[in-house]
Amino acid sequence: MANDWSATYGFEDAADVCERFQLDLSCLVDGEIDEPAAARAMVHLEECPSCREFFDDTRNCVRLHRDVADPARLLARISTLTGSSIYGRASSIELVHKLATIFYQLGKAYVLAGTNPDYLRTHVFEAAVEVEPYQADGKRFVDGVIEKGDDDLRDVDWTFARSMLNGRLKEIVSPLDKGRRLLEEAVASDPTHEEARLYLAFLHAHEGKKLQAAREFGEVFESAMSESNRGHAAVQLGQLYVAEGDHRRALTYFRWVSMAGLEERDERFYFVLFNIGVMYAQMRDSRRSLDYFRRLLDRHPDRVGDVARLFASARRLQQAISEQPGFGERLVTTCPELFQPAGGGETNA
Repeated sequence: MANDWSATYGFEDAADVCERFQLDLSCLVDGEIDEPAAARAMVHLEECPSCREFFDDTRNCVRLHRDVADPARLLARISTLTGSSIYGRASSIELVHKLATIFYQLGKAYVLAGTNPDYLRTHVFEAAVEVEPYQADGKRFVDGVIEKGDDDLRDVDWTFARSMLNGRLKEIVSPLDKGRRLLEEAVASDPTHEEARLYLAFLHAHEGKKLQAAREFGEVFESAMSESNRGHAAVQLGQLYVAEGDHRRALTYFRWVSMAGLEERDERFYFVLFNIGVMYAQMRDSRRSLDYFRRLLDRHPDRVGDVARLFASARRLQQAISEQPGFGERLVTTCPELFQPAGGGETNA
C-alpha cells in the first residue's frame, strides 16, 4: 500500500518518492521552493535517513560553492582553518576581533538589561557580562594595543575605541542606546562578528523595526560560519513570523534547527521542539503537535519542569488545545509527566 507521501505525489514506489523529495530538497537548499513543498519535504526528511544524508551532502556542496564564489568568505574560512593571516598578520586580526567582542559583550549586556532583565536568566545561552569589570578589562586591553603602536592595526581607530570605553558611554543615558552604539561599533570593527550582528538585529526587532530585523537575521542565517549562530538566527526569524501569525513560515525555520541536528547536539536548543509542537497545534494538526511534545520529553527528560513552565505560560497554545475537541485529553495521555508534581504521583487538578 502506498504511504501518505506517495499518495501526495502520485507515486507507488518508495524510491520514486525519495527521488521526488530529493529534487525538492535540492531546491530547498537553493531557496527555490514554495512554502507548502518545503514543509512537506522537511517532514519527509525527519522520517527518511537516506534523504537526510542526501540533504546534508547537498548543503555541504552548496556551502563550498558559496565559499568559492565569494572570495571574502573563502578567505575567512581559510584563515579559520589554517590560522594564517590573509590580509596581514594573524595577531592583528585576533586583536581586532577581540576589540569587536568587547564591544559586543558590553552591548549585549546593555540591550538585555534594557529589554527584559529576565532574559539574563532564561532566554540567553550565555549570561551577560558584568559591565563595570568587563569594561575595565576592555580599557586595559585597548591601552595595551595603543602602547604597542602596531602599524598593522591602522584599519581600526583605537584611540576612538579607548574614548568609547573611558567616557563616551557615560554621556548616553538609555541602556538600549548604549547597547546599540556598542553593537554598531562591534560590527564596524569586525563586520564578520556574527554574535554582534545577531544582537543588533534582536534590538531592531524589540524596537519594532521588524523588516530590518528580518533582513539582518536572514543575512546571518545565510552566511554564518557557526552552525549555532545560524540556529539562533533561524529561531529569531521563526519568532518574527509567529508575531505576524504566519505559522507555516515560522515552522519552516524552527524545523530547520531540528533538521540541522542542533537540538540534539546542544540541549539548549530543546525549546525548538516545543515551538514546533505549538505551531502544529495552532495549525489544528493535533497529531503532529502531540508527536513533537512527546519527542521533546523523550529527548530531554531532564527538562520536564522547564517544559511544564512553557506550557503554563503559552496562552495561545492553551487556547488552541481548548478549541480542538479531545486534544487536552490526548495531551494528558501522551505526556503524563507534565501533569505530575515534581515528587511523582498524580495531581489533584
